[in-house]
Amino acid sequence: MVQVSQVSTLKSAFITRSTVASQISLILTGTVFLAVMAQIAFPIPGSPVPFTGQTLGVLLLGTAYGAGLGFSTVAFYLLMGMAGAPIFSSGTSGIERIVGPTGGYLVGMLISSLVLGALAGRKWDQKINTVIPTMIIGNLIIFAIGLLWLNQYTGQSWLWTFEKGFTPFIFGEIIKIAIASTALPAVWKYVAKRS
Repeated sequence: MVQVSQVSTLKSAFITRSTVASQISLILTGTVFLAVMAQIAFPIPGSPVPFTGQTLGVLLLGTAYGAGLGFSTVAFYLLMGMAGAPIFSSGTSGIERIVGPTGGYLVGMLISSLVLGALAGRKWDQKINTVIPTMIIGNLIIFAIGLLWLNQYTGQSWLWTFEKGFTPFIFGEIIKIAIASTALPAVWKYVAKRS
C-alpha cells in the first residue's frame, strides 16, 4: 500500500504501477466520462452555449489524473469529437464545435485540465481550504477563454457576451465547485484510511 504522503494525485494513489496499457485505459475511461458528462446538457434560451456537466467532469478529471494524463485525456476527447464521435454536448461532434461559438470553452477545458493537474500535483485537491481555490481557478480558465472566444466569434458587445456566456451559468458552476470541493478531499480521506 502506498502512503498518502508519497503520492500527488488520486490516480497514483489508486494505480501505483503505471504502464502504457494503464495510461491508455485511463485516457479511454476519462474520455467516456467526459462524453457522459457532456450529455447532461440544457440549452440556455438566447445563448449559443448550453449548460453541461463537462466542466464538473474536467474539474474532477484534471485533479484526479494530474497534469499530463488529464491534459492528454481532454485532448483525446476533443480530437475524438472533432473526428466525428458524437461525444460533445447533446451528442454533437465535428470541427465546427471547436471553431464555433463554444470552442473557447472546450479549449479552456483543455488548459484548465493542465493547470488543475499541476495544482493537484502540489496537493491542492486534498484539503478544503486549497481545493476550493483550485476549482475556482479551473473554472475561471474555462470561462475566460470561453468568453473571449465567444465575444470574438459573435462580434457582440461584452455585455451581451457576459449575459449569454457567463451569467446564466454562475449558480450551476457554484454547485459544480461545491461538488468537486467536497468529493476530492473525501476521497483523499478514504485513501489515507486505506494506507
